[in-house]
Amino acid sequence: MPEASKKKWSVYIVRCKDNSLYTGISNDVDERFATHQAQGPKCAKYLRGRVPLELVFVSVIGSMSEASKLEWEIKQYSKEEKEALIASGDA
Repeated sequence: MPEASKKKWSVYIVRCKDNSLYTGISNDVDERFATHQAQGPKCAKYLRGRVPLELVFVSVIGSMSEASKLEWEIKQYSKEEKEALIASGDA
């Protein structure tokens, strides 16, 4: 089994320069965040031009399916609910 597929999936939240929040999933959050910061072609479109970025929340979930479900759920939260989640540090 390739090394990358052994990694657990995580949900993460990034705070942008304009204080907006972006939620995503990855099996390598550090690498994905570096991609977002680099602003290259694989950066999420929403994050382009919104630097500097700050990684404010990470929760290791396990499977891609579980991470996707939690990502969708968090994206339904209000800004206040997302801020509370970030403050609690717990998904």
